[in-house]
Amino acid sequence: MKRIKSLGYDVVFDNELDELQSFLIDHDYSQLLILVDRNTNDHCLPILQSFIPDIVDYDIIEVDPGEENKNIDFCIGVWKTMLDFGADRKALMLNLGGGVVTDMGGFAASTYKRGIDFIHIPTTLLSQVDASVGGKTGIDLDNVKNIIGTFTQPQAVFISTKFLETLDDRQIRSGFAEIIKHGLIQDKALFDRCMQVSLPNIPEEMVYDSVQVKNKVVLEDPTEKGLRKILNFGHTVGHAVEGYSLYHDQNPLLHGEAIAIGMICEAYISHKENNLSESALDTIVNYLKGIYPAYAIHSEIFPDLIELMRNDKKNESNKLGFALLKDIGNCEYNKYVEEDLITASLAYYNEVIK
Repeated sequence: MKRIKSLGYDVVFDNELDELQSFLIDHDYSQLLILVDRNTNDHCLPILQSFIPDIVDYDIIEVDPGEENKNIDFCIGVWKTMLDFGADRKALMLNLGGGVVTDMGGFAASTYKRGIDFIHIPTTLLSQVDASVGGKTGIDLDNVKNIIGTFTQPQAVFISTKFLETLDDRQIRSGFAEIIKHGLIQDKALFDRCMQVSLPNIPEEMVYDSVQVKNKVVLEDPTEKGLRKILNFGHTVGHAVEGYSLYHDQNPLLHGEAIAIGMICEAYISHKENNLSESALDTIVNYLKGIYPAYAIHSEIFPDLIELMRNDKKNESNKLGFALLKDIGNCEYNKYVEEDLITASLAYYNEVIK
């Protein structure tokens, strides 16, 4: 068992979740609410129950899976269910699921009766290496991701890689994109190790090391005033592509698939704007191309994607803000990029995936 100290709480790596049982015994909560989606209710809740059979007194709140349901309407449903269950301010919300469940569950808990305690048990690779640290909660508005939310820290996060056994290969690859990103922005050795991984098999220590990278950044800049912005590498373009796909594709891109596209585009911008070497660009692009499926971005939707980027939280004074690589393992923030270069990066992506 390993433990990472974060912003006033612990991220506990404990495959059997013994520490979770101790946490629940030690804290005198009036009620336990478990937020799940249909998938985690079917596949992950039985695992949780097998680990902690003594937990029998709880209420289940179930939401539909998928990013398209991480919105205010579903959040209202969560709040109403909490009211129906008579939850008071001493209740605990346990968020059992991927990023949609942890983002929305954290937001619902942080705002219900001006805030109740919550803990996360992330069940996807993406949520384990991304949502487990940082205290960001949020929901989407229209097709703009995480535009409504709070900075509220959980009481604890418990990570068990046993839950990863419930995922298909596509979900593993999606989560792996965030590990790659952590290597690219701050840990070249981690990126080099990523290139040696035979997917979908992820070494357990790589999950821990990836969370360590993010935690180091978050501890230095809890509310994203400076350094924490490097965690957005790949996300300015990636979030726009993800949002567009969500509303226009029958089988929308997963988060990590969209972020891989964003990392290719933003590596290109880094080469043009921030002195990233051509050899580093080629290494990044060729590696990502080998893992993630090609996704044609038709030129006629470039203006739509630029418009989505205008709603990004990193922008200032109507300037489009990016985190850009200086080298593999070295990222800078508050880099503002002209629309023509962003458009060129989208065209570059279309060229390299052919």
